[in-house]
Amino acid sequence: RLSCIRNNVWLACCGVISAGLAVLSSFGLMLFCGVPFVVTVANAPFLILGVGVDDMFIMIASWEQSSRKKEKSDVKSRLAETYAEAALSVTITTLTDVLAFFIGTWTAFPSVRSFCLYTGTAFVFCYLYTITFFGAIIVLNHKNEQENRHWLTCLPVGVDEDQAEKSCLYNACCIGSCSRQSSQPEGEHPMSIFFKKYYGPFFTNKWIKLLVVLLYGAYLGGSIYGCTQMKEGINLRNLASDDSYVIPYYDDDDKYFSAYGPRVMVVITESVDYWNETVNLGIENCTQNLE
Repeated sequence: RLSCIRNNVWLACCGVISAGLAVLSSFGLMLFCGVPFVVTVANAPFLILGVGVDDMFIMIASWEQSSRKKEKSDVKSRLAETYAEAALSVTITTLTDVLAFFIGTWTAFPSVRSFCLYTGTAFVFCYLYTITFFGAIIVLNHKNEQENRHWLTCLPVGVDEDQAEKSCLYNACCIGSCSRQSSQPEGEHPMSIFFKKYYGPFFTNKWIKLLVVLLYGAYLGGSIYGCTQMKEGINLRNLASDDSYVIPYYDDDDKYFSAYGPRVMVVITESVDYWNETVNLGIENCTQNLE
């Protein structure tokens, strides 16, 4: 928001910090338990940040909705309504993510197992921090707004005789309005108004609903066809960067040597008398059988 009181800058920052705390807690716990840290685990913070920010927006939206339901409700009842509205969605999201990653721990690949352990545990901590740490931050931010305090300096914002003579830029930054009026709680967010008054009614039109069903049918048909074209395996060439020296190697290997198949090596683990003619004949017969 444009208001210097209700723009929720610190609230958004604390939502990101909450996701960061979840990553630190998960990594610390897993390292303490002796779970190996592999390179792929370094991708986990990006997944946690995405889910953590999503949960943050759900919490903030539910908090805003509770303010419109009961204008004079106290902080406890508003927070209770917020959790009643948002906690179910956040819980279901977390459960599905945690289940998916913990199922991945059954794999035979140690690197994938470590990645799933770190990430699944981080999702659990992200959920805990969202419903505890971030909920407390919402209440503190609300008290800051109730006391009409600036978002950056946390100092009370008001209008006095000296400020009345200040420039419009000063009033906008330090008061929240060029009209020299103290910033007051705003109404519904413009984005919410757009989705409620325009986007929603647009999709309830019967022709639009029919078009959406047709598009989904086309998407589903394309997905089924794509599944039938999938092949098991991986081309190692696709794992290297375009300017890597291994790209010409794989191209030449595929062009000139693909018809010969894999190399097969035979190891004799026992101590044998290679000078014995019978042993020589047995080894020769073994080689011919393999060929």
